[in-house]
Amino acid sequence: MGTVSIGPGPDAARAFRLGMITGAIVGLLALGGLYWAEMIAPVVAGYALVALFPIYLVFVAVILSRWLGYDKDATSLRPVYRSKNSD
Repeated sequence: MGTVSIGPGPDAARAFRLGMITGAIVGLLALGGLYWAEMIAPVVAGYALVALFPIYLVFVAVILSRWLGYDKDATSLRPVYRSKNSD
């Protein structure tokens, strides 16, 4: 008997969306707090917002996807075949 694989459901999708929103808010508040406390210069804050913040969001997405069961590995991939009659 084969193994049954059940994907994440709508609750996981809502949790992912909420986690991404929360992660973005926390990151922006941290960056704004550092700027407000004058621990970083405006140029550094701008650089962090433009260059580093998207990378931070990718890390948040990776952590949430692993936690919620969206992770896939090479065994999840199926070969793609083109039929001989297609253009």
